[in-house]
Amino acid sequence: MKKAIVTGISGQDGSYLSRLLIDKGYEVHGTIRRSSSINTSRIDDIIAEHESSGRLNLHYSDLLDSSSLSNLITNIQPDEIYNLAAQSHVAVSFKNPIFTTQTGTLGSITLLESVRYLDKEVKFYQASSSEMYGGDFIGSLNEESPFNPKSPYAASKVFAHNVTKLYRETYNLFAVNGILFNHESPLRGETFVTRKITKAVGRIAMGIQSKLTLGNLDASRDWGFAGDYVQAMYLMMQYKNPDDWVVATGETYTVKEFAEKAFSAVNLNWEDYVTTSEKYFRPNEVGYLLGDPSKARKNLKWKPEVSFDQLVQKMVEHDINQAKKEATLLKESLISPTWENPVVN
Repeated sequence: MKKAIVTGISGQDGSYLSRLLIDKGYEVHGTIRRSSSINTSRIDDIIAEHESSGRLNLHYSDLLDSSSLSNLITNIQPDEIYNLAAQSHVAVSFKNPIFTTQTGTLGSITLLESVRYLDKEVKFYQASSSEMYGGDFIGSLNEESPFNPKSPYAASKVFAHNVTKLYRETYNLFAVNGILFNHESPLRGETFVTRKITKAVGRIAMGIQSKLTLGNLDASRDWGFAGDYVQAMYLMMQYKNPDDWVVATGETYTVKEFAEKAFSAVNLNWEDYVTTSEKYFRPNEVGYLLGDPSKARKNLKWKPEVSFDQLVQKMVEHDINQAKKEATLLKESLISPTWENPVVN
């Protein structure tokens, strides 16, 4: 049985990846940060099903605690390490640049150092990001396109990306970079714009919420489904040679188009509910991102299975169900928002 360590296992990507690896027969070890309130809601069903059998194992660790990471790797002796943990919200990275930079850089180099000295071959995956490109170029971006980071988050990702290449070339490690463009799902954090939109759609449809405030509606992104993208992560690690890979759909849509599609899923006109505020604009805006996944399609035989329309529909349906539960709780609590004529029955 292969063993894998997944940092950031309780996040969106970590939850989808851990399911995939367990289904493929792996023993999965995930890191979570010790805090007064630990949120494992995304993986609670996996914990319930697999923790008792040892197929899923959770460990307290932190990307800023090099000794805990090194001890974990030494004790587990993994076959693969997926470094997914990070402070991944771009807007927050401007407010917490030191923490964002530390987690984005120290974690990767600590893991690579530990792998370098381990007496066995360990495959290492680094979660790179399309934000590294900066969004100035209006065209498709591939593995050779130059980076121009526009946020502390993106800058930290460039460091981790480059140091992964450095260790691969210097120490002959099986170390890969997955340059993933935006990937979403019902498990996406509620502060990210896609989930913010679909959650608002559900609440507005149920009469709980009346308006949605967004930032730059013209920002354009290449959006895919997170479940598809972790498949690409796995395939990179099984490929014959370590390399860098762009994972994307090859299509780009604006925030406005995402909102329009989401509201139309419940027969609402987005313009009746969406307002904008400069508060939600980034200090250094990334305007346009479009990926070229040709290399992954050709060599990994990977392609996205979920279309943009299907992705939006999947997220809206989930958040409508969430809003229904919220509406029931509000009724039971005798709180009285406007219940007249909800769109969803």
